Amino acid sequence: MRTMNTFGIHFVIRVTKQQKNEMGAVFARVTVNSRKTEISLKAKVLPKNWDMAIGKAKGRNLDVIKLNNHIERVRSLITDCYHQLIQQRQQVTVEAVKSLYLGEDKEEGMTLIKLSEYHKQVETGRLAPGTLKNYTTTVSYLQRFIRKQYKKEDVYLEKLNYKFMLDFENFLHSHKPTDHQRPMNNNGVMKHLERLKKLANMAVTMDWLEKDPFSKYKLRFEKVERGHLSKEELVVLEKKNFSIERLQSVLDMFLFSCYTGLAYVDISKLSREHICKGIDGKDWLMTKREKTNTLVKVPLLPQAVQLISKYKNHPAAVANETLFPVVTNQRMNGYLKEIADICKIKKNLTFNLARHTFATTVTLSNGVPIESVSKMLGHTSIRTTQIYAKVVEHKLSEDMQNLKLKMASSQR
Repeated sequence: MRTMNTFGIHFVIRVTKQQKNEMGAVFARVTVNSRKTEISLKAKVLPKNWDMAIGKAKGRNLDVIKLNNHIERVRSLITDCYHQLIQQRQQVTVEAVKSLYLGEDKEEGMTLIKLSEYHKQVETGRLAPGTLKNYTTTVSYLQRFIRKQYKKEDVYLEKLNYKFMLDFENFLHSHKPTDHQRPMNNNGVMKHLERLKKLANMAVTMDWLEKDPFSKYKLRFEKVERGHLSKEELVVLEKKNFSIERLQSVLDMFLFSCYTGLAYVDISKLSREHICKGIDGKDWLMTKREKTNTLVKVPLLPQAVQLISKYKNHPAAVANETLFPVVTNQRMNGYLKEIADICKIKKNLTFNLARHTFATTVTLSNGVPIESVSKMLGHTSIRTTQIYAKVVEHKLSEDMQNLKLKMASSQR
């Protein structure tokens, strides 16, 4: 059921000094949905000649009659503006009524794309570059949607309603991108709508939008099991040697991620400066995650140390002062797919999969406490790390078997 707007007009006077002979300026106090504004009538009256209860001047002289007639004309005009907004199916706010009455240019209203630009301006430096890039992608999809749905380049924020969300969701589900093999899955669609929701929340906070358009729309994320390489699959990749240098270097960077838990963007920026002696006197990696700006400290496993040594004198790594000869993320993903096909691994090799492998096969499965794994992955909450712990079933089996042996020995 649609909620009805509440609307009211009452006339008041304002005086600068509480004196009987001080003239009071007359204002129309307009209320829409409990929000108020005042509009000057450019008229004055003595406080003793003003009836506060009915909002009119008292008396029968000519000046009083003229003022009261003016008040009624203003009341009628403001009321017409209110009904005009309703008839034109525009958002009814106290600001909109006042602007229409005063003849202010409606083009100054806040739009969705303007909102996204303001968000980018405010959040640059506060959000990680990768997160800002994700917002840019969402805005790009919004622009395509607006062109298709409304035949415009932008829309006013008043267009954000339940129908807008449903239509945008359907657009994303049916969209066939040229740079992807498959359309977006449900969680990919929900991430874009989640970012739109955050933009809408900003608009509400800034009073550019009267109410949250997501109040009735619920984001529906599907629970997915985090994939990871098994111990056997990891061994297959470790033993593989490519004669093609580009494939071998990409495989080695992927394996480095499996043994450190670092994301591609973090590995691509590593230099010798990020290797330092830890509390145990051995080599550690110390860097900050690009995504969350959190400090990450990872003791280097022998496999990771060997991979670093392998590229110590590589021309591309030396020239760029990096630990590895870095290629673009897009080319990296293409090479990883090629590696998976050659090695007959059915899983989609990505650096997310490598991080998951570090969390499960390399650390949790070998008894590393979840708190330590969470620190090394750079998670801001241990609840994020617990997602990985749920899939390490063979580790649970080993723990219970050890418990059975301990209980059996204690009963002898």
